[in-house]
Parts: sequence; C-alpha cells; structure tokens
Amino acid sequence: MLKLIRWCSIVCALLAMPAIAQAQSTYPDRPIRFVIAFPPGGATDTFFRLISNELATELGASIVIENKGGAGGYIAWQMVAASPNDGYTVLVAENALGINQALFKKHPSGFNPLNDYDTVGAMASTPLVWTVANNVPANSWAEFVAWTKTVPGKFNYGHAGPGSVSHLVPEVIIDGAGLQAIPVPFRGGGPAAQAVAGGHVAAVTSALPVAKTQVEGKLVKGLLVTSAKRSPAMPDIPTIKELGIKVAEVDLEFWWGLFVPKGTPEPIRAKLEKALQATMANPAVRERLIKVDTDPSFAPGPALKVKLENEIKNWSRFIDAKGIKVEQ
Repeated sequence: MLKLIRWCSIVCALLAMPAIAQAQSTYPDRPIRFVIAFPPGGATDTFFRLISNELATELGASIVIENKGGAGGYIAWQMVAASPNDGYTVLVAENALGINQALFKKHPSGFNPLNDYDTVGAMASTPLVWTVANNVPANSWAEFVAWTKTVPGKFNYGHAGPGSVSHLVPEVIIDGAGLQAIPVPFRGGGPAAQAVAGGHVAAVTSALPVAKTQVEGKLVKGLLVTSAKRSPAMPDIPTIKELGIKVAEVDLEFWWGLFVPKGTPEPIRAKLEKALQATMANPAVRERLIKVDTDPSFAPGPALKVKLENEIKNWSRFIDAKGIKVEQ
C-alpha cells in the first residue's frame, strides 16, 4: 500500500509539471496584488505610488495596491508569507522588516523575513527628516533641545508602530543628543504624520517625500535630515553631522524592496526582478524620485537579502546595547 501511495504521488507530480510550467511561462496573466503593511499616506505607500504605473507597464499586468496596516506591520507580513507562492502576491516593504526582527528576535508568531520570503530586488532609498509641530516653540534643532528641557517630564514623538523605521531612528537621534522622549505609536506613518501636523505629538521622523510636502505646506517644521549631506530637495535643513549629534552605526535612511512568499519559482522571480530593474531605470521615474531626494538604487534579489541580513545585525547591536524593549 505504501508503495502504491508513493507511486500515485509521483504520477500526480509528473502530471502537474506541465501545468506549472505553463503558468510560469504565461505569468502574469491577471492582476498582481502588491501589499503595503501600513495605511495610505506613509512613506512606503507614497513611494510605491510614484512608480506603480511604470511597473505595471513593465509587467504587462494591472497592479492592485492593498494597504493592510496593523500590529506594526505583522498582519500584512504574515499574510503575504502565507499566500500562494505563484507571484500574484508581492510585498512592498521597507527596513522595518529588519528592525522588527532585531527588536523582537523571536516573534510569538514565529515570523522571520529571512525564512519566510524570497527577495525580488531593492528599489530605492531616501533620507528621513525630523519634523516638529507648529505649536512647538522651536525653529531650529538648538531651540528644540532647549525647549525639551523646559517641558515637564519627557516630550513625545509619534511613530508608525513598534519596530518601525520612524520608531527606532528617532531613538538613535535621541540617544545621540542625550534627550529623553515618550514614543507614541500609531497605525502607520500616515497617521503619525497627521498627528504632528495637528499638534497632537511634538515630533515625528518622516521619509523625505512625506516631510517635504508637510514642510512646504507649513503644516510642520523640519529641523534635521539624516543624510550625510544636505538634501537638494530640502537644502535649508541641516544634517545630523552638522549639528554635532553622534549616532550609532545603523542605516538612518529609509529603503524599500520587493519580497514574495518563500518558494516562489525562479522564473517568476526573474520576471518581477527584470520589470523592477527596468522601472527604476525609467528616466521619468528617476526624475520623479530625484525631485524628492529619493535614490532609485535598484539591486537584485541576492543583494537585497544581504541588505536585510545586515539591517538585522546592525540594529540588533544598537537595540541590545540600549536595552530597548517593546511590550508584546
């Protein structure tokens, strides 16, 4: 009986092979769902919408963007990991994947991006901007630091959820500047940015494209940028180095990449990677991104995996050294 079962399994697998090969050769033949782990208006959502039309053209298929916020990104991350590995569910993610893994080490869900995803490619990166509410009486970093000393207790800052880029990057800056602050979590970068614009929190660190819109609209004030040099998109804002803030050796910029469920066939990953590379090389896309100081720095799947591994290692060092923990 055991031999018969094994034989049937082999026969079924052989019969399925032509159908699988056919599906890979015709991919994509229906809309592809691109999942973002945070609500609209945040850094990842803003960035991906800047390139989605060209990416759809390169893929030859419609793109459906699904914002699925909650649990600091884990709801979307786990959903994508558990989706069929047929190339029709793709995760648009940022370095929060690595920061979260460094923060939680072993998440109760068992989720681990290095084990649960295949990497497609890195897309781009951009600096972050420390912004403050208009009701904060400070127009420079020095004035802001002086103000924090007059506030009873600790000032607060908003972020996109525990382990997000906008949660841990401010912690690095706060540590380097010798300040104390109360982190206030929101369901994503969009809501956090709205909170600082409404004066509900004192500060938020946002990706430059988001911050630029708010600063130019006089909704907030930008006090520092995390890039090594001043941003040509926001040249009046000084860098961390200019301000003399000594920070830990971690990546203080926002970067994005595409991920698919583990076991996605190589031909499908190759088609996604090729389309992504062509999109990031598109002159119209590059011009659009450069205007908001976003570097369209494509890198193939293996390079993205190394980048994620380094992110986890470097952030683990900082998080462990500072004893940063989040209640689960």
